[in-house]
Amino acid sequence: MRTGRLEAFSDGVLAIVITIMVLELKAPEDTTFQSLLSVAPVFISYVLSFIYIGIYWNNHHHLFQISHKVNGSVLWANLHLLFWLSLIPFTTSWLGENEHYYEALPVATYGFVLLMSAVAYFILERTLIKNHDKDYLLARLIIYKVKDYVSTALYIIAIPLAFVYTWLAIVCYAIVALIWLMPDKKMETLIDEVEV
Repeated sequence: MRTGRLEAFSDGVLAIVITIMVLELKAPEDTTFQSLLSVAPVFISYVLSFIYIGIYWNNHHHLFQISHKVNGSVLWANLHLLFWLSLIPFTTSWLGENEHYYEALPVATYGFVLLMSAVAYFILERTLIKNHDKDYLLARLIIYKVKDYVSTALYIIAIPLAFVYTWLAIVCYAIVALIWLMPDKKMETLIDEVEV
């Protein structure tokens, strides 16, 4: 099977995820600066989650630019990733509303969903490698996974840290997002090789 339908379905799901998140944003009831500040935590959690969804969409796009075929295992691995990403609006809402960013469980749950999304992406990569031949470009990139290891370590540190210092856990999640905002030049170089 070719990748087109999988990509279109994934794009649609991620667009819906972002739509759900933005619909959770409520305008302040008053027109004062204080009223605007009262919705800042919800907005900040939305921005962080939007960045995460954007990172996953971008990486997913690159991943399937170098993939030539999919099978049932790849479809299920992709659905597994989409499942965890589809939980981000729930955890975003729980984290941002009613000052829950001070509470351990919403902060830890947000981190757990991010960790499981990363694990699901890793599984998707491994499934794609298994589905392609030994010359598959992604197999060459697997050795350059420093960002993956650092991200996973930060998630694993941040989740229990949420029960001690919620703000430090949130900072860990923001650091992971910043790490992934930097484009992966190796992947783009490989895509350019394929297109030439």
